[in-house]
Amino acid sequence: MEKNGRLVSATWLYQHLEMPEIIILDARLRYDPTSAEKEIRIAGARIFDLENDFSDKNSPFPNMLPSPEDFEKSCKKLGINNSSKIVVYDHRGIYLSPRVWWMFKIMGHNNISVLDGGFPEWRNMGYGFEEVVPMPYDTGNFKSDFNPDMVVNYDGIRHNLKNKTALVIDVRSSDRYHSLVPEPRKELRRGNIPNSINIPYVSVLEDGKYKSLNELKEVFVDLQMEGRPLVFSCGSGVTACIVLLASEICLKNENKVYDGSWTEYAQIAD
Repeated sequence: MEKNGRLVSATWLYQHLEMPEIIILDARLRYDPTSAEKEIRIAGARIFDLENDFSDKNSPFPNMLPSPEDFEKSCKKLGINNSSKIVVYDHRGIYLSPRVWWMFKIMGHNNISVLDGGFPEWRNMGYGFEEVVPMPYDTGNFKSDFNPDMVVNYDGIRHNLKNKTALVIDVRSSDRYHSLVPEPRKELRRGNIPNSINIPYVSVLEDGKYKSLNELKEVFVDLQMEGRPLVFSCGSGVTACIVLLASEICLKNENKVYDGSWTEYAQIAD
């Protein structure tokens, strides 16, 4: 285990593959099982389809957290139990996996870690992988225990503009934060949440992995946080979790995610 169990190395996972309670999740933004293109995964990993199975389909905003009931139902389909030790990875090193980590945490499941370096690190270490094929799973017994204190909505952000209780951290690139480039979503205006600060998510990563503990402390050292709650925002609530996880490794502040992030704020705020 590394960094208080929040991260595990490829070597640790390889050495513990035979643990019966381990479930490996392959995080994808979306997965099309009918695609002719062959996909690969760590042997036995289960596809965590963020967009199709683990997002609120009724929301006008992308990648929003599903209801606890829907999250629970999708977890049971993947054969996840309350006793499962989950390790999640993605194919970009560190990108989607911290979002999945946060989702399980907010649903009350703390026994989850992110594979540091993700699938690229696993493959670079010479460990085995396989083509993705449909796999049957016994229905799991996962139960959600939702913690509303870990997430903030638009009203919470608007209220914070007045009382300034929490520090809002925008993890988009500095160019996007400072309105120097267009937003990836063409209909979205440029800008940032008033009183927010910018810590681009790339600043906590190096070669697709999290920086060392001391290096992560340096990322946050100049901020006058003084124990204030931290609210992490990005474009749609995904990469916000990358920096949230980094802060959990080296800080003791209370952490939250603004789930709608800039996509919601830009469309609602004046």
